[in-house]
Amino acid sequence: MSTSPTIPAADSDTLLEFPCDFPLKIMGHAVDELAQTVLTIVTRHAPDFDGARMEMRSSSGGNYLSLTCTVRATSKPQLDALYMELTSHPLIKVVL
Repeated sequence: MSTSPTIPAADSDTLLEFPCDFPLKIMGHAVDELAQTVLTIVTRHAPDFDGARMEMRSSSGGNYLSLTCTVRATSKPQLDALYMELTSHPLIKVVL
């Protein structure tokens, strides 16, 4: 007899347990103001984020920049608001 994995209830808000460290990968065109824009948005939603810990990597052609920010997430609404602001900014193309 096989055992199926436990599936969370449909009304479950999230699988995360808060507070937790939550990595965000943000990608956009490699322009000078992209990193500062991301830092401003992230610190607005996660004030304790240390910008010195932001990891940056250019694409092989140098046209795109990938930034990784690991924030201390305290709630699902915090992450939702952060994601919404990041994805609505014209310099930012992808948020994972």
